[in-house]
Amino acid sequence: MLNPLAFARQRFRQWWQARLPLSDTLTLTQRNVYILPTRPGLMLAATLLVLLVASINYQLNLGYLLTFLLAGSAVVGMHVCHATLRGLTLTLSPPDPVFAGSHAPLRIVLGNARQSPRHGIGLAVLDSEGDDRWAWTDVPAQGSIRLEVAFQPLRRGLHRVPPLTAETRFPLGTFRVWTVWRPAAQVLVYPAPEALPPPLPEGEPRAGGAGRARAQVAGDFDGVRAYRRGDPMKLVVWKKAAKADELVSRDAQQAQRRELWLDFAQAGPIDAEARLARLAAWVMQADRLGVDYGLRLPGQQIRPDTGEAHRRRCLEALALC
Repeated sequence: MLNPLAFARQRFRQWWQARLPLSDTLTLTQRNVYILPTRPGLMLAATLLVLLVASINYQLNLGYLLTFLLAGSAVVGMHVCHATLRGLTLTLSPPDPVFAGSHAPLRIVLGNARQSPRHGIGLAVLDSEGDDRWAWTDVPAQGSIRLEVAFQPLRRGLHRVPPLTAETRFPLGTFRVWTVWRPAAQVLVYPAPEALPPPLPEGEPRAGGAGRARAQVAGDFDGVRAYRRGDPMKLVVWKKAAKADELVSRDAQQAQRRELWLDFAQAGPIDAEARLARLAAWVMQADRLGVDYGLRLPGQQIRPDTGEAHRRRCLEALALC
């Protein structure tokens, strides 16, 4: 349970972040860059106060010189620190789909239009924990550089990219300058494949094909023959080759009589999320074997095919089911 102060702070942060515009490109100006002293900065301020009081009390001219020299350096450092972020352009590249539970990389391009470099700029996912969450870099003059941070989505579906933050404490570390950025991009999260799925289901007879054809179990590869020079590599049954120490290939004519369908209703007597995880594992397994496969989901059917585009289409259907 949160105490009332922490709860009010959390509600205020949620309200404030909801007011930030959604954009995949952000140019930092004085309106969206914030600055506050750090703990070392507060200690420096307390030290300067003690030096000033001692200089006034004992009429120390060198004390005045040291106090105002340090104070002037701190003021200049404040302006330099704020200018390090001000004018920077942040651009988020479209994120790639990932599986639930894995880290989703976010690639951000930092662009610098001015004629001097920017140093000590960090980027991270807002509200994430750990010191290793920060990615630090320097941006060259009139150039750009790419940084990568990551977050971990735990559920499948289409998720909005979480808010990001950029900060710097250059040059003295006495001030912290930061900004908060809400990208508009979304990341597609596939179901996490089942760790130890059962073998692929049996193929179904093709429409108009021989109904009494010998069943081909995709996991056991019935209907194989000896390897012939020129056979495509995707027809080689590596599992049987490892056991028998002999190259064998699937009979293409036998495979054409049946179709491999990955059916939601036949994915086992388990809950819906576990079925989707099993289907995701079957999709990955069938894709590795190079066999044609189709996908049946409630209210949706994807015809048998193979290849990278087909795999992505099936995993996307599982993610949005």
